[in-house]
Order: sequence, then structure tokens, then C-alpha cells
Amino acid sequence: MPEINIPQIAALVVWSGLGIGIVLGAVMQHFRFCTMGAVADVVNFGDWSRAKAWILAIAVALIGSAVLSVNGVIAPQKSLYGGERVLWLSAVVGGLMFGFGMVLAGGCGSRTLTRMGGGSLKSLVVFLVMGLFAYMTLKGIFGVLRVNTVEKLFIAMPSQSLLVVFGASAGLAIGALVLLSIMLTSTGRKPAVWLAGVLVGALTVAAWWVSGKLGYLAEDPNTLQEAFVATNSGRMEALSFVAPFAYILDLLVLWSDQSRVFTLGISTTLGVILGSLIYSLMTKTFRWEGFSQTEDLVNHMLGGALMGVGGVVAGGCTFGQGISGLSMLAVAALIATPAIVFGAWLALKYQEKRLETVS
Repeated sequence: MPEINIPQIAALVVWSGLGIGIVLGAVMQHFRFCTMGAVADVVNFGDWSRAKAWILAIAVALIGSAVLSVNGVIAPQKSLYGGERVLWLSAVVGGLMFGFGMVLAGGCGSRTLTRMGGGSLKSLVVFLVMGLFAYMTLKGIFGVLRVNTVEKLFIAMPSQSLLVVFGASAGLAIGALVLLSIMLTSTGRKPAVWLAGVLVGALTVAAWWVSGKLGYLAEDPNTLQEAFVATNSGRMEALSFVAPFAYILDLLVLWSDQSRVFTLGISTTLGVILGSLIYSLMTKTFRWEGFSQTEDLVNHMLGGALMGVGGVVAGGCTFGQGISGLSMLAVAALIATPAIVFGAWLALKYQEKRLETVS
């Protein structure tokens, strides 16, 4: 049996994650892929174009994940979403917080990264605040509150991933139905919508393959247990943009600590910024952007705080639950995603009322 080189496998996972992130950042910057923007377009203008791109990404990710599962490439029960507890109250409360916060901050976690790459100092502030509050909710004072309150209520299941409960074939069928519905309800030619959704969904599947296949060890020689190399959770992961913000801050602050290393979540997050930066420079769209008013700064900071706390409590963001989680048909994702959308709707209505009051 050949010797297992764990550092080499970890490097492959991290560099692959960086590559996925770079492509994702360029794609989102080019197509203006943004879930907050998608909700705002529907609420304010009745335009479903970007919302359909998001739904299409979910369908493609679901079909791709199911195909990998059917062929034994990945095991959904070993994913971050394969646990036995459905934290339904966490999903509702965290989802509402995240959805409201992403409107105040001008975008969700992934959009924050692409805007950073495009020169937005506003998004840099959101990134730092979001990372700090995510860290506090993962391991700090809010973490204690989280565990002792919303996480006390849960539903026990054999696995919260319905790909496990009903089989991957159910995922294929549902994904195909969603894809068909998008095709039937789309009027006119929308190549940008189709391409954006397909690419984002495909990149999510690629992340599952990197974590679940490339980084999988049936038996770690150091622990004699199976392992998913270069993941923060120790389980199979895909794309998510909340907790990795905290892990990046943790890595930078404790750089000399040898236990702090680059992971898939960290590399994909940094990759999105880099990909957006490269695209912005190549297309000459890079522009420095700062705050013009104190109220704008306060809204962005408050939005970042709400997203940091809410994203961790909900178990993910519009990507972590809204695409990656739904690609595993995780029950918590089926709860958190509508909660995020409703939270965004509430924030949009709040902004509308505030504008009416000011004017």
C-alpha cells in the first residue's frame, strides 16, 4: 500500500479550492450574480431574471451532487449537511437575521467578496465586521448563547440530507423538475441567466468533488479514522461564505500557530476576491468606493454583524444553505433559505418606508 502524503493532498485541496474561487469570483462579477440583488429585483421591479439564475444554480448543483452520489464518488451522509439533528429554530432565526443584514450591507457574503475585488472599501468593512461577529458566534460569547438557546430545539432524523433518506435518484428527479420549470417559465432569450446559473451550480459540484473525493481519506494514518483533508468541519464541504470569514481572521491573527492552516473554505473565499479583482482589472471596471455618509457606514456595519451572527446560527448563507445545502436536499437548508428571503423582503420594505419618511 503506497504511503499517504497528507500535506500533498491538503495542498491539492487548497489550490483546487483557490481555482474554483477565482473562476467563481470572475463569473459572479461578470454576470452580477447576487442573491440579495435577485430578491430586490423581484420585490422592487417584478424582474425574476437573477432569481432564476439562482434557482438554476441550485438545480444544477442538485443534479450534479446527485450524479456524484449515485456513482459513489461522494457520500451525502458524510457531508456538513448529513447530520442527524435538524436545527429548525436556528435556521429560522439565523436566516431572518442574515436576510435582513444582507440588504443593509448591500449584498450577501459572496457579493461582499466580489465587491471587495472590484475596489469597494465598503465591502472590506462588511467583511471584517462579518468575520468578527461570525467568530464570536462560532467560538465566543454569542456561541455560548447560540448553543444554550436556539440549538436546544431540533428534530432528530437518520440524516437531515434527503439525498440519504430518499436516495440520490430523488435529487435527480427534483433537480430535473426545477430545471424544466425554469425552461418553461422563461420568456425570450436569457443566455446570461442560463450561463450564470449553470456555472455557479457546476462550481458548487466541483467543490463537492474536491472535498469529497480528492480530499477524502478512508483511513488517516495518524488517527486510523476516515478524514476529509483541509476542511474546517472535518466533514465534506462545498461553497459557503460566512464561517470562512472568521477562519481567515483566525489564521491571520494566529499565523505563528502551526495548527492554523489554509483550508478549502479559506482558499475558495480568497479565490473569489482574487477572481473578481482579476476580472475588474482586465475589464477596466475596478473602482475605489467608500462611504459618503455616516448612516451608510452604520448600515453596512450593522448588516455585516447580522450576517456574521445569522449565517453561523442558520448554518450557512445564501450559498452555504441556499445552494450547497439545497444541493444535498438538507432539511435545514429548506427552512433557512426561505427565512433568508423573507428577512431580505422585510429589510427592503423597511428601506422603502424609511425613504418615504425622509422624503
